[in-house]
Amino acid sequence: MSTQQPVLHLTGEIIAGPEESHAEAWVVDGRLTFDRPPASVPTEELHGFVLPGLVDAHCHVGLDADGGVPQEEAEEQAVTEREAGTLLLRDAGSPVDTSWIHDREDLPRLVRAGRHIARPKRYIRNFAHEIEPDQLVEYVRQEARAGDGWVKLVGDWIDREAGDLRPLWPVDIAREAIAAAHAEGARVTAHCFDEQSLFDLAEAGIDCIEHATGLTPESVEIFAARDIAIAPTLINIENFPKFAAAGEAKFPAYAAHMRDMFERRFETIGLAREAGVRVYAGTDAGGQLPHGLIAQEVEALTSVGMSATEAIGAATWEARQWLGHEGLAEGASADVVVYDRDPRQDVRALADPAHVVLRGVRHGG
Repeated sequence: MSTQQPVLHLTGEIIAGPEESHAEAWVVDGRLTFDRPPASVPTEELHGFVLPGLVDAHCHVGLDADGGVPQEEAEEQAVTEREAGTLLLRDAGSPVDTSWIHDREDLPRLVRAGRHIARPKRYIRNFAHEIEPDQLVEYVRQEARAGDGWVKLVGDWIDREAGDLRPLWPVDIAREAIAAAHAEGARVTAHCFDEQSLFDLAEAGIDCIEHATGLTPESVEIFAARDIAIAPTLINIENFPKFAAAGEAKFPAYAAHMRDMFERRFETIGLAREAGVRVYAGTDAGGQLPHGLIAQEVEALTSVGMSATEAIGAATWEARQWLGHEGLAEGASADVVVYDRDPRQDVRALADPAHVVLRGVRHGG
């Protein structure tokens, strides 16, 4: 048996799923096992409530409010996530190449979507490739090859002539682009606030929607039938009143629209959940928000009708399965977080991890 890493003995309750738990487990050579090692092997005990490493299903490593950041700052963002127990990140668009993180054993696992794709002057400056619709298929193929199995579109933004949110892409072109991504082995997600863009992109074959504040009973039914997932980023939706105030002088219709979607945000996402739409926890960190806030997003999900266990699943076992990563299974990489209090009794416990173990190595605590 290798002695490169200490054997960790996890005791208390190993919470592998909503109805699966174990009294103990071990970390041997970076892997999780439920088989007791020989008694002669020295171990270090970590006691508490053990969860799979948390997942932020919508964040941006390598990005801040002004665009791309240097590698040193991107590293700090990733370390902040690790310290919060967030050990798997779906990066939903960054203008810089962060693939170097894959080579860092001490940083969270990263699933990258490449760079956002938007129309000229129809998204945040310095974030996206800004292209015309006839270039969409080409750029989707490019980003599908550059990322880790995801492509990120901007589905709607302010149309200055209309004075409100409007879709960016004709349905036929979006359909061709999404089919191209699928042919490259990538899934497609899109930033969407507005109602109409959800209908258009669902018709085009989209796999996931970010924010999804414009869902209606009609589009919810379509999402459920076509298994289109959402990452609502509820803690970032808290900024909608600020966005509305900033745009009100020039775009009063937009401002009213944003406030309306904000007021019914919990009802909207709750309706989707009740219909069977898959909902995952994502913070949108890296743009308007700092990193390390997944515990707040999980708490916010309980406001849409999720139980604590269901909300935890949206940031652990369910999200890991969706992204193709193992949880607390025999032989899986030991990416776990240990808590002194049971998060199923109070999700706020997620904000205070006692121990973080990534790839079998204990960090902090």
